[in-house]
Formats: sequence, structure tokens, C-alpha cells
Amino acid sequence: MLLSFLSGSQTESYVPKSGDITGILKQMKDTMVKDLSELTATETSSVATFGELMRAKTKEVAANTKSIESKSKRVGELGVSIAEMKNDLDDTTAALIEDKKFLANLDETCETKQKEWAGIVKARGEELVAIGETIKILNDDDALELFKKTLPSPSFVQTTTNLAKLKNKALTLVQELESTSPKSHHAHLDLITLALSGKAVNFAKVIKLIDNMVTILGKEQFDDDSKKEYCEKQFDFADDKKKGLQRDLKDLETTIDDSTESIATLTEEIKALGAGIVSLDKDVAESTETRKEEHEEYTELIASDSAAKELLAMAKNRLNKFYNPAQYKPPPKRELSEEERISSNFAFVQIHQHLDGNVAPAPPPESAKAYQAKGEESTGCIAMLDLLVADLDKEMTEAETTEKNAQKEYENFMSDAAEKRATDSKDLTDKEGYKAEAESELEAAKEGKTAKVKELMATEKYISSLHAECDWLISNFDLRKNARAGEIDALKNAKAVLSGADFAFVQTQVRALRGSF
Repeated sequence: MLLSFLSGSQTESYVPKSGDITGILKQMKDTMVKDLSELTATETSSVATFGELMRAKTKEVAANTKSIESKSKRVGELGVSIAEMKNDLDDTTAALIEDKKFLANLDETCETKQKEWAGIVKARGEELVAIGETIKILNDDDALELFKKTLPSPSFVQTTTNLAKLKNKALTLVQELESTSPKSHHAHLDLITLALSGKAVNFAKVIKLIDNMVTILGKEQFDDDSKKEYCEKQFDFADDKKKGLQRDLKDLETTIDDSTESIATLTEEIKALGAGIVSLDKDVAESTETRKEEHEEYTELIASDSAAKELLAMAKNRLNKFYNPAQYKPPPKRELSEEERISSNFAFVQIHQHLDGNVAPAPPPESAKAYQAKGEESTGCIAMLDLLVADLDKEMTEAETTEKNAQKEYENFMSDAAEKRATDSKDLTDKEGYKAEAESELEAAKEGKTAKVKELMATEKYISSLHAECDWLISNFDLRKNARAGEIDALKNAKAVLSGADFAFVQTQVRALRGSF
């Protein structure tokens, strides 16, 4: 209707169309209300998107805060461990210095004792040599002859007992010793008893058997001493090894706990970073789609407002043509196309044929009263059109400003999002690498723990075998040593008795020889 009004002939009578303008204005109001509701819905959607983004960022901040607290706690624990290890190192260093001093003193003491023992051995050897030479001098034939001539009674080597009493006394001593000695010595003691039980007793053979028995006892005591020393050294070595393995196991368990905690923390952080990246990509896609829709709405709004301005300009120009001819701007002449020329000619022919017909034209209508132009009303209508144009210009300016700000914010958001995604991707890659290292360290610690547990079990088994092998010897060492010393003393007493019998026998032979002379 508006186009019909604008394209109407100037020669036709004018009929006011204020209702049409009111309809146009109402339609424009409806359009603006619709645009307002759409913009309000868009703003509500943007607020909801912003709320989701803030919740995601809040979760990310919470996860990073938790990670910082966990790492700070781990740093503190590691600091305490390092301080404890330093204290242990200082204590161990001090103990090592004391042990070195003790070792140096021990070497010096051992060297002194060795020199003293060498002097004792040398003195005892010289004493034995002197006693042997003395016995040799006294047992010499010339000495016996001299004693036979000079000494009227038996000398200090003679005894008042006879050979049978000495043999019985020695046999009693051996039998008493046999009743208290261990079963392992019974065979040797039985052999000595058998040698003493015969009628023809060879005291030299019996003394040799006793010396052999004493040698065996000395060898057994030496073996016990060596065994005890071996057991004590092995116990010390195994105990030190056990303590070292227990410390290693404790360290490995600490490493396992730390690695497990690190892996759990890194897994959570990786999960949070991955979720953050997915959320960021979603936000970027939604922002891009929103920006695209906003730009399309802006383009459509500018096009609609421009068309509305042109339409209002045409309406104003048409009103000026009637009310203000001086301000009227005739539209530029436009050359008709071939189809439009054909249609125009065809219409002209029809009109011409209609006028040339035999039908009489209708009578002219009655003349109307003189028309008076509505000047004041036309001024208000034109002003209202100018106001509408100004509103459209203002709306277009605001839309252009909003579009520029939205585009700038979108570009800033895309730049920040790209930087944030690159940083998160790098952090994700780094944390995955840290997690792989922690998993490798955890696996190595578990394997090391398994090996240490096996080694500790083997050490404990070895300690158990040492207890089975050495406990009886260590607990009965002093008793066995005392018993063996008593056994040696008893054998020496028996040997002394037999040695006295041997001297008596010699003196008896001397008296017999003296009587024969």
C-alpha cells in the first residue's frame, strides 16, 4: 500500500493516509520489540555461557591450588627427610671417626700383645730347653754312676710307690675322666685305659697316647675358638646386612608412596587439564558460532535499517512533493527495459482500444468542494519521519559500535584462548612426561623392593641357620672350655703319675744294678 501511495500519479486527488503511517510505525515498533527480545535472549545466553566458563575456570583454579598445596607438602616432607639424612650422615661420620680411632688403637694393642706373646713363647721355649737339658744331664749314665756312688738313699726322683700302685692310680684318673668326658673322647680314653689295663704296661706308649689326647683336646678347643669367632663375625655381618636391607626397604617404601602420590596427583591434574582443554575448545566453538550469529544479525539489522531509511526518505520526499515542493527531489530517470517497454505499449494499446470503442464513457463525478491542504499536520508527519530516521541512524551507530566491540572482544578471547590452550597443552605434555617418569620410578622401586625382600628373607634364613649352627656352641662355649681344661688337667695329672712311675722304675733299676754290683 505504501508503494502504491508513493507511486501514485500527482494528478489524482489526494486522500490522507495517516492510518498507513501509523501502521508502518506500529510494524516498526513490533520489529524493534522483536529485535529487543532476540537481543535479550542472546544476552541471557551469553550470561549463561559466561557462568559456565567461570565455573570451569573455578574448578581449574581449585585443582591447581590443590596441586600447589600437595607439592608444597611434598617439598616440606623432602626437606625434613634431607635434614634427617644429614643428621644421620653426621652421626655416621662421627661413628666412623671413632671406629677408625678404635681400629688404630686396636692395631696398636694387638701389635703390643703379639710382641708380649712372642716374648712369653720365647721365654717358655727357653725354659723348656733348660728343663730338657737338665733332665738330659741328670739322666746321663755318668751322672747315674756318680749318684750311685755319692747318694746313699734314693734321690728326689725316687718315689715311695711301686709300679702297680702308680698304674692303678693313673688308671683310676683316666676312668674318672672317662665318666665325665664327652662321648667323642671315649674312644681315645678307652685306648689309654686298655693300655693301662694290660699286664705289660708300656708307660712311654701310654704317655704318648695321653699327649695325643691332649693335642686332640687342644685342637678341639682351637676349633671351638675359631668357630666362635666365625659365628660372631657372621652374626655381626648378617645383622649389619639385615639393618642395611631394612633401611633400603624403608627408603624404597617411601619412594613407592611418594611416586604413588605423585602419579595420583599428576593423573588428577592431567584429567583436569584435559577437561579444561575440551571445555576451552567448546567455549571457542560456541563463541565463534555466537559471533557469527551476532555478525549476521548485525548485517541483517544494517540492511533492514538502511532499507527503512531509504523507504522513509522516499516517504518524506513524496510528502515534500505535495507540501514543500521546493524540498522535493525528483527521482532519477530510469531507462525502461525491453520487457517493461513491451508491457507499457501493450497497456497503451488496450487503453486506446477502450477509448475508441462504441461504449459511451461514464458521466463525470460531481465536483468536490475546494480542498484545503493540511500544512500543520504535514509538518508533524515529516518531523516524525525525520525522528524515525534519526532513531534508525542511532540504532545503526549503536549496532556498529556493538559490532566493533564484540569483534574486538572475540579476537581478544580467541587470542587468550589460543595462548591458554598452548600453555595447557604444554603443561599436559609435561605432566604426562612427569607421570611416565614417576611410573617408571615406581616400577623400579617395586622391583627393587621385591629384590630387597628376597635378599632380606635369604639373610634372615642365613641368620636362622647361623643360630642353629652357633647358638649351642656360644651358649656352652665357656662350659665346654672349662670341661676341656679340666680334662686336660686330668690327663696331665695321669701323665705326671706315669712319669713318676717311670722315674721310680728307673730308680728301681738303679738299685737293682747297684745290688748286682
